[in-house]
Amino acid sequence: MKLPWPIRSVVAGAAGTATMTLAYAAERRLRPKVHKPLDYDDSLVPGQIVAGIMHLPAATDREENDLGLALRWSYGSVFGIWHGLLRRRVGEPWASAAFGATLMTATLTMFPLLGRTPPPWRWPPSVIATAFGAHAAYVGAVAAVDDQVR
Repeated sequence: MKLPWPIRSVVAGAAGTATMTLAYAAERRLRPKVHKPLDYDDSLVPGQIVAGIMHLPAATDREENDLGLALRWSYGSVFGIWHGLLRRRVGEPWASAAFGATLMTATLTMFPLLGRTPPPWRWPPSVIATAFGAHAAYVGAVAAVDDQVR
């Protein structure tokens, strides 16, 4: 059965989100002495952004975590459509390059603008490395699943 490209792209986005989640879990195992978020996507900041946009009253850490997970899984899945559009327009590997650039541009701008984090040039090197690594895993998984489900 051949899936329409938008459905295939959403499935690929969900697979990418799962891969990104596994990348964070793997990094935590490799860095057992780190007991704080690995980067801003891995922190409460996404949930705080959602709570702020939705004008929710003061949310607990647990609620902010849940909001952040809901955000990650929803935008992570739907972002797959952007990859599908790019793939249809420019093909691989350019689609994945443009897709990854879009994700990193959003990450490096939206956290300081909406999450009130420091600007990226003030992020610790480990946070930058994790952000790029986790997003690279996401992009690779989206491209691979989109290719395999075709």
